Amino acid sequence: MTAPKKIVLAYSGGLDTSVILPWLKGRYPGVRLVAFAAELGQGDELKDIEKKAYKSGADEVVVKDLRKEFAEDYCFPMLRAHATYEADYLLGTSIARPLIAKHQVLVAQQTGADAVGHGATGKGNDQVRFELTSMALDPTLAIISPWKDPQFLADGLNDRETAIDYAQKHKIPITASKKKIYSQDRNLWHISHEGAEIEDPAREPLEQVYTITVPVSKAPGKPEYVDVDFESGVPVAVNGKRFAGGHDLVDALNRIGGRHAVGQVTLVENRLVGMKSRGVYETPGGTILYEAHKALEQLCLERDLYHYKQQAALKYGELVYYGQWFHPLRVALDAFVENVQQRTTGSVKLRLFKGRATVASTTSPNSLYQHNLASFTMGAEYDGKDAIGFIKLFGLPMKVHAMVGKKK
Repeated sequence: MTAPKKIVLAYSGGLDTSVILPWLKGRYPGVRLVAFAAELGQGDELKDIEKKAYKSGADEVVVKDLRKEFAEDYCFPMLRAHATYEADYLLGTSIARPLIAKHQVLVAQQTGADAVGHGATGKGNDQVRFELTSMALDPTLAIISPWKDPQFLADGLNDRETAIDYAQKHKIPITASKKKIYSQDRNLWHISHEGAEIEDPAREPLEQVYTITVPVSKAPGKPEYVDVDFESGVPVAVNGKRFAGGHDLVDALNRIGGRHAVGQVTLVENRLVGMKSRGVYETPGGTILYEAHKALEQLCLERDLYHYKQQAALKYGELVYYGQWFHPLRVALDAFVENVQQRTTGSVKLRLFKGRATVASTTSPNSLYQHNLASFTMGAEYDGKDAIGFIKLFGLPMKVHAMVGKKK
């Protein structure tokens, strides 16, 4: 591969990308480096990010506030699809990567760069997400992945401990330490934690890991109720208040859910690259939205449609997890979801207590719940005698199977 002349590095200010910036200078003499940072709701993680990037070796720094786009164009479509990965993971890191990579490509095109780079390791999912997005949006760009470069390993950079040593030796400002060495990824939707005791499935994660939620043991002793309003599957209000952007709505729910320890998951998941990994996830606002959205779909969607949508959600979740956000199948599935969600309008009241968000009530102008049909009282709308023939015909294949089996 021809040595790149200008690289746009997806820069978070964390340990890996802070080390990679100066390393790239040595690996490709004369290369120009653009550090691209995306504001996705990381809290104070981007404080002084430009100063830090320049100090670490960047020639240019670009910071974009993508919180509104992240919530409304990525998280909410995923919510409407009700996509998860392996039931429990609400895809907080997965859904952020294609957005970062999309704008990374745009910055490369705007600054005349001929390559993009990332700090994802060769063992994780993020390498796939970054690189697939670049391939889909601009296949002319070279992709620089230091963790897969033999020279990177030859320079002694093969784990987080050696990366810390490298940073200290080169006076690179970092916040990670060998005492608290969790690998964390935070955005508006969630925060993930890996490393240390979390890597041992036989050990319980320490309470110190929780960052945007309190431990269940410290959650209030009284429940709190929260109302979420939806229009066609899109959350639009919390406790009657509408927000200027979807990111503000999610932020409000994060604060409410966080103080009740809502959205904490410890999960052993199957990475795309083949191995299992264990992580701790905090998704307080997202969990509230998913529970509320599920309740509305249960109330408003016809049975076969709801069941089929559940199957589509499984595939949608895989596409997000696998980094295939810009895959034509995801785009096609969104067309299906858009049609289905036209009925998902209404309000849901949830009870938050000691780590759980449970549905207390659901109302919708499109409700398919008919009290006269659901009650035990027989009426003209439902004649119990009709069920006799229905059950006979529905069970006929099982009956025939049993009769033939008995003869044998």
